[in-house]
Amino acid sequence: MRKAGAVAIGGLALLAACGESPVATQPNDPSAPGPVAEQQDAPPIAVMRTRNDIPLAPEREGAHTGAGKAAGTSSGIIYHNGPILPTPKTAAIYWSATAIYAGAPASGSGTGADGSLIGFFMSNLGSSNYWGINNTYTNSSGGRVAKSLGFLGYWATGTTPPAKPTDANMQALLNQGFSTGKLVWDPQGIYAIFTGHGINLGGGFGTQYCAYHYWYTAPATAGAAAGKVVKYAAMPYNADFPSGCMGQTNGPNGDAAADGEMNTLAHELEEAATDPEGTAWYDRRGNENADKCAWNFGTTQTAANGTRWNILAGGKQFYVQQNWKNVAGGGCFLQ
Repeated sequence: MRKAGAVAIGGLALLAACGESPVATQPNDPSAPGPVAEQQDAPPIAVMRTRNDIPLAPEREGAHTGAGKAAGTSSGIIYHNGPILPTPKTAAIYWSATAIYAGAPASGSGTGADGSLIGFFMSNLGSSNYWGINNTYTNSSGGRVAKSLGFLGYWATGTTPPAKPTDANMQALLNQGFSTGKLVWDPQGIYAIFTGHGINLGGGFGTQYCAYHYWYTAPATAGAAAGKVVKYAAMPYNADFPSGCMGQTNGPNGDAAADGEMNTLAHELEEAATDPEGTAWYDRRGNENADKCAWNFGTTQTAANGTRWNILAGGKQFYVQQNWKNVAGGGCFLQ
């Protein structure tokens, strides 16, 4: 989410969770990867709050303040003239010395399915009616986020991350992937970085957020990505904080850890598609589309194993929060 009251540290605007300290994500080093120096009012990191930090009630109608304009009639979310991703694509980066999720590789890269439930979800989410909600978001030319989500592939690094990886660490990892050919840079790409048990990705996992998305301009050493904008999402291991970052302790596919990651993953992918640089779609409180429906699961059904589910993607059942539909009156929907 884009949250008011961001604190500028080291050239970045960093977010504090309610009543907590800002997330320390990058050193105060002008040579560290980050947005280009001439950028003004750098957007804050977009965090998904924990279940213990319940969002304000969704804003539906009323006066809007600040720059930007509402689409249609009082949709409850405002366009701030920045870019969206008209044809979004995503990639999975598994930052671990061993396999993080069942079926996922311990090392290697590829453009096909990686064998995990995570990879299946990422490569099938775009065909779901749920993802189609993002098609209600447009850019300044009227172009819409497509009712599809491409899959660029995966990279399992086979390496151990620091205990508390910063954004500088994550960006350096992505740069390495681009320069070595393990990752393909795409202007519409959203690079989801997953870490395993015990890793505090970003430094505030479980206390200040469950996940977040951000962006940076890649340095000259980043191969084909050099000088290009890279969008990424930090996806910590939700099973380490089930009460704060999981909708239920197991899931409809019987893979507790991976099933428990789907809600935060869907949240970040839909926000990164509609507000990739923190300059496009968010409301007057700073909430992006998924923030407005955070931890709101809508109508659910019971799976064969007794858990809940509410959407289908690729024929499999998943349990994810609703998303904000950008239409007159707005509202949280599953399709």
